[in-house]
Amino acid sequence: MAQITFLGAIEGVTGSMYLIETRESKVLLDCGLFQGRKVEEEANLQPLPFDISAIDAVVLSHAHLDHSGRTPLLVKQGYSGPIFMTRPTCDLIEVLLKDAASLQERDVFWENKRRKRAGKKEIEPLYTMADVEEVLGLCIGVGYYQKINIADGIGVRFSDAGHILGSSIVEIFVEEGGKEKKLVFSGDLGNSEAALLRDPDAIKSADILLMESTYGDRDHRSMEDTLVEFEGILQEAFENGGNILIPSFALGRTQELIFRLGELYQQGKIKHRAIFLDSPMAIAVTEIYHRYQNVYSDEDKEVIQNSSKNIPLHKQSLHTLLPILRYSTTTEESMELNKIEGGAIIIAGSGMCNGGRIRHHLKHNLWRKQSHVIIVGFQAAGTPGRALVDGAKKYKIAGEEISVRAKIHTLGGFSAHASKTQLLDWLSNFEGKKPPLYLIHGEAKAKESLLKSVQQQGWSASIPELGQVITF
Repeated sequence: MAQITFLGAIEGVTGSMYLIETRESKVLLDCGLFQGRKVEEEANLQPLPFDISAIDAVVLSHAHLDHSGRTPLLVKQGYSGPIFMTRPTCDLIEVLLKDAASLQERDVFWENKRRKRAGKKEIEPLYTMADVEEVLGLCIGVGYYQKINIADGIGVRFSDAGHILGSSIVEIFVEEGGKEKKLVFSGDLGNSEAALLRDPDAIKSADILLMESTYGDRDHRSMEDTLVEFEGILQEAFENGGNILIPSFALGRTQELIFRLGELYQQGKIKHRAIFLDSPMAIAVTEIYHRYQNVYSDEDKEVIQNSSKNIPLHKQSLHTLLPILRYSTTTEESMELNKIEGGAIIIAGSGMCNGGRIRHHLKHNLWRKQSHVIIVGFQAAGTPGRALVDGAKKYKIAGEEISVRAKIHTLGGFSAHASKTQLLDWLSNFEGKKPPLYLIHGEAKAKESLLKSVQQQGWSASIPELGQVITF
Protein backbone atom coordinates (compact mmCIF):
# COMPACT_ATOMS: atom_id res chain seq x y z
CA MET A 1 0.00 0.00 0.00
CA ALA A 2 1.17 3.52 -0.80
CA GLN A 3 0.82 6.22 1.81
CA ILE A 4 0.86 10.00 2.01
CA THR A 5 1.90 12.15 4.96
CA PHE A 6 0.55 15.70 5.27
CA LEU A 7 3.48 17.92 6.25
CA GLY A 8 2.39 21.47 5.35
CA ALA A 9 -0.39 23.79 4.12
CA ILE A 10 -2.67 21.95 6.54
CA GLU A 11 -3.22 24.53 9.30
CA GLY A 12 -3.12 27.45 6.87
CA VAL A 13 -2.30 28.32 3.27
CA THR A 14 1.51 28.11 3.27
CA GLY A 15 4.27 25.53 3.68
CA SER A 16 2.87 23.12 1.07
CA MET A 17 4.55 19.71 1.52
CA TYR A 18 3.39 16.09 1.18
CA LEU A 19 5.43 12.88 1.39
CA ILE A 20 4.37 9.98 -0.85
CA GLU A 21 5.81 6.55 0.03
CA THR A 22 5.70 3.09 -1.51
CA ARG A 23 7.73 -0.02 -0.67
CA GLU A 24 10.34 1.02 -3.25
CA SER A 25 10.29 4.82 -3.40
CA LYS A 26 9.71 8.10 -1.59
CA VAL A 27 8.68 11.28 -3.40
CA LEU A 28 8.23 14.75 -1.92
CA LEU A 29 5.32 16.70 -3.42
CA ASP A 30 5.99 20.44 -3.01
CA CYS A 31 8.54 21.94 -0.62
CA GLY A 32 7.15 25.34 0.33
CA LEU A 33 7.98 28.04 2.83
CA PHE A 34 5.74 28.91 5.74
CA GLN A 35 4.88 32.59 5.30
CA GLY A 36 2.98 35.20 7.26
CA ARG A 37 3.42 36.21 10.88
CA LYS A 38 6.73 35.69 12.67
CA VAL A 39 5.47 32.72 14.68
CA GLU A 40 4.41 30.99 11.45
CA GLU A 41 7.69 31.68 9.66
CA GLU A 42 9.66 30.25 12.59
CA ALA A 43 8.49 26.80 11.41
CA ASN A 44 10.98 27.17 8.54
CA LEU A 45 13.82 26.96 11.07
CA GLN A 46 12.82 23.46 12.15
CA PRO A 47 14.57 20.43 10.57
CA LEU A 48 12.66 18.96 7.67
CA PRO A 49 10.38 16.23 9.10
CA PHE A 50 11.69 13.20 7.17
CA ASP A 51 14.87 11.35 6.28
CA ILE A 52 16.25 13.44 3.42
CA SER A 53 18.61 10.68 2.31
CA ALA A 54 15.60 8.46 1.56
CA ILE A 55 13.92 10.89 -0.86
CA ASP A 56 14.18 9.72 -4.47
CA ALA A 57 12.56 12.71 -6.22
CA VAL A 58 10.82 16.03 -5.60
CA VAL A 59 7.83 17.35 -7.56
CA LEU A 60 6.79 21.03 -7.51
CA SER A 61 3.31 22.15 -8.53
CA HIS A 62 4.38 25.74 -9.27
CA ALA A 63 6.89 28.47 -8.50
CA HIS A 64 5.28 30.42 -5.65
CA LEU A 65 7.51 30.28 -2.57
CA ASP A 66 4.82 28.71 -0.39
CA HIS A 67 5.16 25.71 -2.73
CA SER A 68 8.87 25.86 -3.67
CA GLY A 69 10.69 28.05 -1.15
CA ARG A 70 12.18 25.35 1.09
CA THR A 71 13.96 23.51 -1.74
CA PRO A 72 17.23 25.33 -0.92
CA LEU A 73 16.89 24.05 2.67
CA LEU A 74 16.37 20.56 1.31
CA VAL A 75 19.59 20.81 -0.71
CA LYS A 76 21.45 22.50 2.16
CA GLN A 77 20.58 19.49 4.33
CA GLY A 78 21.86 16.95 1.81
CA TYR A 79 19.35 16.33 -0.98
CA SER A 80 20.94 15.91 -4.43
CA GLY A 81 18.24 14.17 -6.49
CA PRO A 82 16.00 15.48 -9.29
CA ILE A 83 13.35 18.19 -8.82
CA PHE A 84 10.57 17.91 -11.42
CA MET A 85 8.32 20.79 -12.54
CA THR A 86 6.93 22.39 -15.69
CA ARG A 87 9.32 24.26 -17.98
CA PRO A 88 7.98 27.76 -17.16
CA THR A 89 8.32 26.94 -13.46
CA CYS A 90 12.02 26.18 -14.06
CA ASP A 91 12.51 29.73 -15.29
CA LEU A 92 10.34 31.40 -12.66
CA ILE A 93 11.81 29.52 -9.72
CA GLU A 94 15.24 30.94 -10.50
CA VAL A 95 13.93 34.50 -10.14
CA LEU A 96 11.93 33.82 -6.98
CA LEU A 97 14.52 31.75 -5.11
CA LYS A 98 17.37 34.15 -5.91
CA ASP A 99 15.28 37.07 -4.68
CA ALA A 100 14.40 35.17 -1.49
CA ALA A 101 18.06 34.29 -0.84
CA SER A 102 19.15 37.87 -1.50
CA LEU A 103 16.61 39.25 0.97
CA GLN A 104 17.61 36.70 3.63
CA GLU A 105 21.32 37.43 3.22
CA ARG A 106 20.68 41.19 3.40
CA ASP A 107 18.43 40.97 6.46
CA VAL A 108 20.92 38.73 8.30
CA PHE A 109 23.79 41.09 7.41
CA TRP A 110 22.08 44.04 9.13
CA GLU A 111 20.83 41.92 12.01
CA ASN A 112 24.36 40.68 12.69
CA LYS A 113 25.66 44.25 12.71
CA ARG A 114 23.22 44.98 15.54
CA ARG A 115 24.14 41.74 17.29
CA LYS A 116 27.86 42.52 17.16
CA ARG A 117 27.27 45.89 18.79
CA ALA A 118 25.15 44.24 21.49
CA GLY A 119 27.63 41.42 22.05
CA LYS A 120 25.12 38.80 20.91
CA LYS A 121 25.69 35.62 18.92
CA GLU A 122 25.48 36.08 15.17
CA ILE A 123 22.92 34.19 13.08
CA GLU A 124 22.93 32.63 9.61
CA PRO A 125 20.42 33.12 6.80
CA LEU A 126 17.88 30.38 6.22
CA TYR A 127 19.74 29.69 2.97
CA THR A 128 22.15 31.46 0.66
CA MET A 129 22.56 32.17 -3.04
CA ALA A 130 24.94 29.20 -3.23
CA ASP A 131 22.16 26.91 -1.96
CA VAL A 132 19.82 28.29 -4.63
CA GLU A 133 22.38 27.62 -7.36
CA GLU A 134 22.53 24.00 -6.24
CA VAL A 135 18.74 23.75 -6.46
CA LEU A 136 18.74 25.17 -9.99
CA GLY A 137 21.20 22.48 -11.06
CA LEU A 138 18.70 19.80 -10.02
CA CYS A 139 15.60 21.24 -11.72
CA ILE A 140 14.09 19.27 -14.60
CA GLY A 141 11.44 20.96 -16.75
CA VAL A 142 8.65 18.77 -18.13
CA GLY A 143 5.96 19.64 -20.69
CA TYR A 144 2.29 19.64 -19.82
CA TYR A 145 0.49 16.30 -20.34
CA GLN A 146 3.74 14.30 -20.61
CA LYS A 147 3.70 11.26 -18.29
CA ILE A 148 7.19 10.38 -17.05
CA ASN A 149 8.70 8.01 -14.51
CA ILE A 150 10.41 9.79 -11.62
CA ALA A 151 11.20 6.90 -9.25
CA ASP A 152 10.72 3.13 -9.09
CA GLY A 153 6.99 2.53 -9.52
CA ILE A 154 6.08 6.25 -9.48
CA GLY A 155 5.18 8.45 -12.44
CA VAL A 156 3.98 12.04 -12.79
CA ARG A 157 1.97 14.11 -15.25
CA PHE A 158 1.38 17.87 -15.13
CA SER A 159 -1.86 19.47 -16.31
CA ASP A 160 -2.53 23.21 -16.50
CA ALA A 161 -3.86 24.70 -13.23
CA GLY A 162 -4.31 28.21 -14.71
CA HIS A 163 -3.09 29.89 -11.49
CA ILE A 164 0.21 31.45 -12.59
CA LEU A 165 2.48 30.74 -15.54
CA GLY A 166 3.58 27.11 -15.35
CA SER A 167 1.25 26.17 -12.49
CA SER A 168 0.09 22.59 -12.55
CA ILE A 169 -2.40 20.06 -11.36
CA VAL A 170 -0.17 17.12 -10.42
CA GLU A 171 -1.17 13.54 -11.16
CA ILE A 172 0.99 10.99 -9.31
CA PHE A 173 0.79 7.41 -10.61
CA VAL A 174 1.78 4.65 -8.19
CA GLU A 175 2.24 1.07 -9.40
CA GLU A 176 2.30 -1.75 -6.87
CA GLY A 177 1.54 -5.42 -7.32
CA GLY A 178 0.73 -4.93 -10.98
CA LYS A 179 -1.96 -2.34 -10.19
CA GLU A 180 -1.78 1.42 -10.79
CA LYS A 181 -3.41 4.00 -8.55
CA LYS A 182 -3.56 7.73 -9.12
CA LEU A 183 -3.25 10.56 -6.62
CA VAL A 184 -4.39 13.97 -7.89
CA PHE A 185 -3.12 17.16 -6.26
CA SER A 186 -4.99 20.23 -7.48
CA GLY A 187 -2.12 22.57 -6.67
CA ASP A 188 -3.45 26.13 -6.66
CA LEU A 189 -6.34 26.33 -9.11
CA GLY A 190 -6.72 29.51 -11.13
CA ASN A 191 -9.53 32.03 -11.37
CA SER A 192 -11.29 31.41 -14.69
CA GLU A 193 -12.00 35.16 -15.01
CA ALA A 194 -8.32 36.12 -14.76
CA ALA A 195 -6.34 37.25 -17.80
CA LEU A 196 -3.71 35.54 -19.95
CA LEU A 197 -3.80 31.95 -18.68
CA ARG A 198 -6.13 29.15 -19.65
CA ASP A 199 -8.82 27.83 -17.33
CA PRO A 200 -7.75 24.91 -15.10
CA ASP A 201 -7.76 21.59 -16.92
CA ALA A 202 -10.52 19.13 -16.12
CA ILE A 203 -9.39 15.94 -14.40
CA LYS A 204 -11.90 13.10 -14.61
CA SER A 205 -10.58 10.36 -12.35
CA ALA A 206 -8.48 9.71 -9.25
CA ASP A 207 -8.09 7.18 -6.46
CA ILE A 208 -7.35 9.93 -3.96
CA LEU A 209 -7.74 13.70 -4.34
CA LEU A 210 -6.06 16.60 -2.52
CA MET A 211 -7.64 19.99 -3.26
CA GLU A 212 -6.83 23.51 -2.19
CA SER A 213 -9.48 25.57 -0.40
CA THR A 214 -8.01 29.10 -0.27
CA TYR A 215 -11.34 30.71 -1.22
CA GLY A 216 -13.51 27.81 -0.12
CA ASP A 217 -15.92 30.12 1.69
CA ARG A 218 -16.56 32.88 -0.87
CA ASP A 219 -16.74 34.00 -4.46
CA HIS A 220 -14.84 36.84 -6.05
CA ARG A 221 -16.34 40.04 -7.32
CA SER A 222 -17.00 39.68 -11.04
CA MET A 223 -14.20 40.73 -13.37
CA GLU A 224 -16.68 42.81 -15.37
CA ASP A 225 -17.58 44.93 -12.33
CA THR A 226 -13.92 45.14 -11.29
CA LEU A 227 -12.84 46.46 -14.68
CA VAL A 228 -15.65 49.04 -14.79
CA GLU A 229 -14.49 50.39 -11.42
CA PHE A 230 -10.83 50.24 -12.52
CA GLU A 231 -11.63 52.32 -15.60
CA GLY A 232 -13.49 54.86 -13.46
CA ILE A 233 -10.56 55.26 -11.07
CA LEU A 234 -8.15 55.82 -13.96
CA GLN A 235 -10.42 58.51 -15.40
CA GLU A 236 -10.88 60.21 -12.02
CA ALA A 237 -7.13 60.24 -11.39
CA PHE A 238 -6.44 61.71 -14.82
CA GLU A 239 -8.94 64.50 -14.19
CA ASN A 240 -7.36 65.18 -10.78
CA GLY A 241 -3.91 65.43 -12.35
CA GLY A 242 -2.19 63.14 -9.86
CA ASN A 243 -0.22 59.93 -10.07
CA ILE A 244 -1.64 56.46 -9.58
CA LEU A 245 0.31 54.02 -7.42
CA ILE A 246 -0.45 50.30 -7.64
CA PRO A 247 1.32 48.05 -5.12
CA SER A 248 1.49 44.67 -6.82
CA PHE A 249 2.91 41.19 -6.42
CA ALA A 250 5.66 40.49 -8.97
CA LEU A 251 4.40 37.13 -10.18
CA GLY A 252 0.94 36.86 -11.70
CA ARG A 253 -0.80 39.98 -10.42
CA THR A 254 1.54 42.39 -12.22
CA GLN A 255 1.15 40.62 -15.56
CA GLU A 256 -2.64 40.58 -15.15
CA LEU A 257 -2.59 44.34 -14.52
CA ILE A 258 -0.42 45.03 -17.56
CA PHE A 259 -2.80 43.03 -19.74
CA ARG A 260 -5.90 44.81 -18.38
CA LEU A 261 -4.25 48.22 -18.78
CA GLY A 262 -3.29 47.20 -22.31
CA GLU A 263 -6.91 46.36 -23.13
CA LEU A 264 -8.03 49.77 -21.86
CA TYR A 265 -5.23 51.51 -23.77
CA GLN A 266 -6.25 49.82 -27.02
CA GLN A 267 -9.82 51.03 -26.40
CA GLY A 268 -8.55 54.60 -25.96
CA LYS A 269 -9.49 54.69 -22.27
CA ILE A 270 -6.06 55.45 -20.80
CA LYS A 271 -4.98 59.06 -21.05
CA HIS A 272 -1.93 58.92 -18.79
CA ARG A 273 1.29 59.55 -20.67
CA ALA A 274 3.28 56.65 -19.21
CA ILE A 275 2.98 53.52 -17.12
CA PHE A 276 6.06 52.50 -15.19
CA LEU A 277 6.85 49.01 -13.94
CA ASP A 278 9.28 49.72 -11.13
CA SER A 279 10.30 46.29 -9.87
CA PRO A 280 13.35 44.36 -11.15
CA MET A 281 11.74 41.10 -10.05
CA ALA A 282 8.40 41.86 -11.76
CA ILE A 283 10.27 42.92 -14.90
CA ALA A 284 12.17 39.61 -14.97
CA VAL A 285 8.94 37.66 -14.48
CA THR A 286 7.16 39.64 -17.21
CA GLU A 287 9.93 38.80 -19.66
CA ILE A 288 9.49 35.11 -18.79
CA TYR A 289 5.76 35.47 -19.48
CA HIS A 290 6.67 36.81 -22.93
CA ARG A 291 8.63 33.62 -23.66
CA TYR A 292 5.69 31.33 -22.92
CA GLN A 293 2.81 32.98 -24.76
CA ASN A 294 1.96 29.55 -26.14
CA VAL A 295 0.25 28.75 -22.81
CA TYR A 296 -1.93 31.89 -22.88
CA SER A 297 -5.65 31.45 -23.47
CA ASP A 298 -6.66 31.66 -27.15
CA GLU A 299 -8.90 34.64 -26.39
CA ASP A 300 -6.13 36.72 -24.81
CA LYS A 301 -3.55 35.72 -27.42
CA GLU A 302 -5.98 37.12 -29.98
CA VAL A 303 -6.24 40.40 -28.05
CA ILE A 304 -2.45 40.79 -28.17
CA GLN A 305 -2.25 39.84 -31.85
CA ASN A 306 -5.05 42.24 -32.86
CA SER A 307 -3.20 45.11 -31.17
CA SER A 308 -0.05 44.53 -33.21
CA LYS A 309 -0.98 43.10 -36.60
CA ASN A 310 2.01 44.78 -38.25
CA ILE A 311 4.46 43.12 -35.85
CA PRO A 312 5.71 39.55 -36.44
CA LEU A 313 4.08 37.00 -34.13
CA HIS A 314 7.34 36.13 -32.36
CA LYS A 315 7.81 39.80 -31.40
CA GLN A 316 4.29 40.40 -30.07
CA SER A 317 4.02 40.74 -26.29
CA LEU A 318 2.40 42.68 -23.49
CA HIS A 319 4.61 45.58 -24.62
CA THR A 320 2.92 45.72 -28.01
CA LEU A 321 -0.47 45.67 -26.26
CA LEU A 322 0.62 48.48 -23.92
CA PRO A 323 3.25 50.59 -25.74
CA ILE A 324 3.35 53.27 -23.02
CA LEU A 325 4.77 50.70 -20.56
CA ARG A 326 8.24 51.62 -19.33
CA TYR A 327 10.64 49.54 -17.23
CA SER A 328 12.52 51.14 -14.33
CA THR A 329 15.35 48.76 -13.61
CA THR A 330 17.97 50.76 -11.71
CA THR A 331 17.71 52.53 -8.38
CA GLU A 332 18.44 55.82 -10.17
CA GLU A 333 15.55 55.30 -12.60
CA SER A 334 13.25 54.52 -9.68
CA MET A 335 14.27 57.69 -7.88
CA GLU A 336 13.58 59.76 -11.00
CA LEU A 337 9.93 58.68 -10.83
CA ASN A 338 9.58 60.51 -7.52
CA LYS A 339 10.05 63.78 -9.40
CA ILE A 340 6.87 63.18 -11.42
CA GLU A 341 3.98 65.07 -9.80
CA GLY A 342 1.18 63.84 -12.05
CA GLY A 343 0.11 61.89 -15.10
CA ALA A 344 1.94 58.63 -14.35
CA ILE A 345 0.83 55.15 -13.32
CA ILE A 346 3.47 53.40 -11.21
CA ILE A 347 3.30 49.66 -10.51
CA ALA A 348 5.80 48.50 -7.89
CA GLY A 349 6.31 45.90 -5.17
CA SER A 350 5.79 44.79 -2.62
CA GLY A 351 2.12 43.97 -2.94
CA MET A 352 1.43 44.66 0.76
CA CYS A 353 3.59 47.82 0.89
CA ASN A 354 5.87 46.25 3.53
CA GLY A 355 9.01 46.41 1.40
CA GLY A 356 10.32 47.24 -2.04
CA ARG A 357 10.20 50.42 -4.08
CA ILE A 358 6.51 51.12 -3.56
CA ARG A 359 7.31 52.42 -0.07
CA HIS A 360 9.30 55.34 -1.45
CA HIS A 361 6.65 56.17 -4.03
CA LEU A 362 4.09 56.23 -1.25
CA LYS A 363 6.34 58.61 0.68
CA HIS A 364 6.42 61.04 -2.26
CA ASN A 365 2.73 60.76 -3.24
CA LEU A 366 0.53 59.92 -0.26
CA TRP A 367 0.51 63.47 1.04
CA ARG A 368 -0.79 64.81 -2.31
CA LYS A 369 -4.60 64.95 -2.37
CA GLN A 370 -4.62 64.51 -6.16
CA SER A 371 -2.82 61.14 -5.89
CA HIS A 372 -4.55 57.76 -6.00
CA VAL A 373 -3.50 54.37 -4.60
CA ILE A 374 -5.16 51.25 -6.01
CA ILE A 375 -4.96 48.15 -3.81
CA VAL A 376 -5.40 45.05 -6.01
CA GLY A 377 -4.36 42.21 -3.69
CA PHE A 378 -4.94 40.75 -0.25
CA GLN A 379 -3.44 42.84 2.56
CA ALA A 380 -2.46 40.85 5.65
CA ALA A 381 -3.14 42.23 9.11
CA GLY A 382 -0.27 44.37 10.38
CA THR A 383 1.01 45.40 6.94
CA PRO A 384 1.15 49.03 5.74
CA GLY A 385 -1.15 48.10 2.87
CA ARG A 386 -3.79 46.86 5.33
CA ALA A 387 -3.44 50.08 7.33
CA LEU A 388 -4.12 52.16 4.20
CA VAL A 389 -7.18 50.03 3.36
CA ASP A 390 -8.43 50.48 6.93
CA GLY A 391 -8.21 54.28 6.64
CA ALA A 392 -4.87 55.15 8.26
CA LYS A 393 -4.23 58.90 8.39
CA LYS A 394 -0.45 58.55 8.70
CA TYR A 395 2.13 56.45 6.85
CA LYS A 396 5.52 55.87 8.46
CA ILE A 397 8.74 55.17 6.55
CA ALA A 398 12.29 55.33 7.95
CA GLY A 399 11.04 57.17 11.03
CA GLU A 400 9.21 59.84 9.03
CA GLU A 401 5.44 60.24 9.26
CA ILE A 402 3.59 61.10 6.05
CA SER A 403 0.02 62.41 6.03
CA VAL A 404 -2.34 60.28 3.97
CA ARG A 405 -4.28 62.65 1.72
CA ALA A 406 -4.32 60.48 -1.40
CA LYS A 407 -7.49 58.59 -2.29
CA ILE A 408 -7.23 54.86 -1.49
CA HIS A 409 -9.16 52.40 -3.67
CA THR A 410 -9.59 48.65 -3.16
CA LEU A 411 -10.34 46.40 -6.15
CA GLY A 412 -11.43 42.91 -5.16
CA GLY A 413 -11.65 41.02 -8.45
CA PHE A 414 -7.98 40.49 -9.29
CA SER A 415 -7.46 37.11 -7.65
CA ALA A 416 -5.37 34.31 -9.14
CA HIS A 417 -7.19 31.67 -7.06
CA ALA A 418 -10.40 29.86 -7.92
CA SER A 419 -13.46 31.00 -5.99
CA LYS A 420 -15.73 28.63 -4.07
CA THR A 421 -18.06 28.21 -7.04
CA GLN A 422 -15.12 27.59 -9.37
CA LEU A 423 -13.68 24.95 -7.01
CA LEU A 424 -17.02 23.14 -6.97
CA ASP A 425 -17.25 23.40 -10.76
CA TRP A 426 -13.78 21.84 -11.09
CA LEU A 427 -14.83 18.95 -8.85
CA SER A 428 -17.87 18.33 -11.04
CA ASN A 429 -15.56 17.05 -13.81
CA PHE A 430 -14.83 13.81 -11.93
CA GLU A 431 -16.74 10.89 -13.37
CA GLY A 432 -17.93 7.65 -11.82
CA LYS A 433 -17.21 6.84 -8.18
CA LYS A 434 -15.95 9.89 -6.29
CA PRO A 435 -12.49 9.40 -4.72
CA PRO A 436 -11.75 10.27 -1.08
CA LEU A 437 -11.24 14.06 -0.98
CA TYR A 438 -8.88 15.89 1.39
CA LEU A 439 -9.15 19.67 1.70
CA ILE A 440 -5.84 21.45 2.23
CA HIS A 441 -4.23 24.85 1.70
CA GLY A 442 -6.88 27.00 3.35
CA GLU A 443 -7.72 28.79 6.56
CA ALA A 444 -10.06 26.92 8.92
CA LYS A 445 -13.15 28.97 8.00
CA ALA A 446 -12.64 28.43 4.26
CA LYS A 447 -12.05 24.70 4.64
CA GLU A 448 -15.04 24.15 6.90
CA SER A 449 -17.36 26.01 4.52
CA LEU A 450 -16.12 24.09 1.49
CA LEU A 451 -16.27 20.79 3.41
CA LYS A 452 -20.00 21.23 4.05
CA SER A 453 -20.64 22.04 0.40
CA VAL A 454 -18.75 19.06 -1.02
CA GLN A 455 -20.30 16.66 1.47
CA GLN A 456 -23.73 17.86 0.38
CA GLN A 457 -22.71 16.91 -3.17
CA GLY A 458 -21.91 13.35 -2.12
CA TRP A 459 -18.14 13.55 -1.63
CA SER A 460 -16.44 11.56 1.12
CA ALA A 461 -14.38 14.53 2.25
CA SER A 462 -12.30 15.45 5.28
CA ILE A 463 -9.77 17.94 6.55
CA PRO A 464 -6.46 16.24 7.43
CA GLU A 465 -4.31 17.09 10.43
CA LEU A 466 -0.65 18.05 10.31
CA GLY A 467 1.42 14.87 10.30
CA GLN A 468 -1.53 12.63 9.49
CA VAL A 469 -0.75 9.54 7.39
CA ILE A 470 -3.26 7.91 5.06
CA THR A 471 -2.96 4.89 2.78
CA PHE A 472 -4.33 4.46 -0.72
